[in-house]
Amino acid sequence: MSMLRLKPEGFAFFDTAIGRCGIAWTERGVCGVQIPEGDEASTRAGLLRRWPDTPEETPPPGVAEVIERCVALMEGEAVDFADCQLDLRGTSEFERQVYSAALAIPPGQTLTYGEIAEQIGSHGAARAVGAALGANPVPIVVPCHRVTGANGRSGGFSAPGGAKTKLRMLAIERGGAPTPEGQLL
Repeated sequence: MSMLRLKPEGFAFFDTAIGRCGIAWTERGVCGVQIPEGDEASTRAGLLRRWPDTPEETPPPGVAEVIERCVALMEGEAVDFADCQLDLRGTSEFERQVYSAALAIPPGQTLTYGEIAEQIGSHGAARAVGAALGANPVPIVVPCHRVTGANGRSGGFSAPGGAKTKLRMLAIERGGAPTPEGQLL
């Protein structure tokens, strides 16, 4: 089942230090987070491209808690999402292993794509790890921004704003700013 075939019960928007984000959920948990795309209309359009005809609703308590944690993380607080209810139906076993490894990275710290591949027993699969993170349906919650290239560079980031957004998120978590040319501290 692809993520598009999931039928969320609803979605909502919330404000963070990186802009207005969207979140979608099913009866099983959070199934999508939409990173800001410049303005709310663009963010809404991005979310509805993934899940057309999903109604905007008041988030249930578990989803409201995930929203609070996202906001706190983007304000520089050390937040853990490991116990959040996620609905990752439609993702592969490999992708879920990658997401689990990313969830274990503490705020403000990073691992490389290759290190994640090694952790999950997929030696030499750094590119596949990158592809899995590029397909991450719940960025911020599954902190794909904490996974970097082996050369000390940011690596890719498929969310709007690309590597610039990734570096901004890491800078917030670290209480500082990214260095020039996308180098990580």
